[in-house]
Amino acid sequence: QVQLVESGGGLVQPGGSLRLSCVTSGTIFSIYDMAWYRQAPGKRRELVAAITNGGNTNYVDSVKGRFTISRDNAKKTVYLRMNSLKPEDTAVYSCNTRSLDWPWGQGTQVTVSS
Repeated sequence: QVQLVESGGGLVQPGGSLRLSCVTSGTIFSIYDMAWYRQAPGKRRELVAAITNGGNTNYVDSVKGRFTISRDNAKKTVYLRMNSLKPEDTAVYSCNTRSLDWPWGQGTQVTVSS
């Protein structure tokens, strides 16, 4: 059974930074393209950043230059470094494969507010 456990969220002021982690278990992590998604209240879930099994990355336009996705295959973990956070980044952040192969974890809440 695949499990995803996200952590690292919290309350941060505009301009602040957070680093999210997503630890996976029960799967051969290294073969999958991974991604971070977010869902704000009243909005649809959107893909924020993705990383291929080879390490190539891409980002939604709204976070380019501010967010960095990375992975550690030995730890079966994908990370999201978020800098220069804005109030519009407030959402629940979750990880999954790029193809949404796995059941969702609980996500981690990110709130950007002064």
